[in-house]
Amino acid sequence: MKTEHSNGSGAIRLVQYQSSDGERHVGRVSSDGNQLHPLSDTATVMELAEAAIDRGIDIASLVEERSGTAAVDYDELLRLGLVLAPLDHPEPARFLVTGTGLTHTGSASARNQMHTLTHGEGASESDSLKIFRMGLEGGKPADGGLGVQPEWFFKGVGTCVVPPGATLPLPAFAKAGAEEAEIVGLYINGPDGRPYRIGYALGNEYSDHLTEAENYLYLAHSKLRACSIGPELLIGELPQEVRGKSRIRRDGAVIWEEEFLSGEAHMSHSIANLEHYHFRYPMHRRPGDVHAYFFGAAVMSFASGVKTAPGDEYEIEAALFGKPLRNRMELVPDEGPVRVTQL
Repeated sequence: MKTEHSNGSGAIRLVQYQSSDGERHVGRVSSDGNQLHPLSDTATVMELAEAAIDRGIDIASLVEERSGTAAVDYDELLRLGLVLAPLDHPEPARFLVTGTGLTHTGSASARNQMHTLTHGEGASESDSLKIFRMGLEGGKPADGGLGVQPEWFFKGVGTCVVPPGATLPLPAFAKAGAEEAEIVGLYINGPDGRPYRIGYALGNEYSDHLTEAENYLYLAHSKLRACSIGPELLIGELPQEVRGKSRIRRDGAVIWEEEFLSGEAHMSHSIANLEHYHFRYPMHRRPGDVHAYFFGAAVMSFASGVKTAPGDEYEIEAALFGKPLRNRMELVPDEGPVRVTQL
């Protein structure tokens, strides 16, 4: 069923936040994008999704039912650091954060550039480009059947997701830390284990590209675990094309900016194909678990030769998703070798 939506983009967008006393709320973004209308009887997006599944209705219809006229200042919540990631779980270990790469032309070019820098211009075609070509040829089967497998990686669990506006930690052992501007699919598994897509959000997947460039088998180590998602959750289908910008600010000045193109029109895999290869594992369909699935980056500052530094602020924006996602990178103290104690 189609509904009339309240904001100017023609879409429903939601924000999770807490009040100054710590009480949780979910707000619907106003038409001008500067206020939130709290949903009645809704403390979290997870609760909202569970209620929609229980009643057998789409989440947009439930949002319409619970929308009110009260309003809170969205910008003030952001300023005070009270905006939360758009999805979380009361048991963070039951929030799986994963992703895929080589789904956009820009990411394939960047990966191949890493390969060339390490092995020289005369090196044979990298495995990264091979798997990207496989996606171009078979990632969007015309008959709606199964396409080729995408690349896939495990990022972490709910404890690795930092809220919009919070700092992204740069471990002392990392060779670098840099943004990866991506669209993220957000999901919940119903009581019968069936996965449901709640919606989409902007995300900064955040990785150590210098470590990855040493050897593509270091891909898992290059995923610095920390990431950020939000601030807004888009309900409904993703348009075929999404345009946005990714930028880095240093001491208030923009030192790098590039437009990114996403959506299936600019991807080598359909979203349905990516989702199948993620949720085909029974352990990814445990009832009550939630998932954040990063769909891959189209542009990266690393590929432009930018050297990031602690204190840099990453800013990812797309009009479809409302306000931008901002996070500052902060160096954390060296913990030294981690020793395991024999019991």
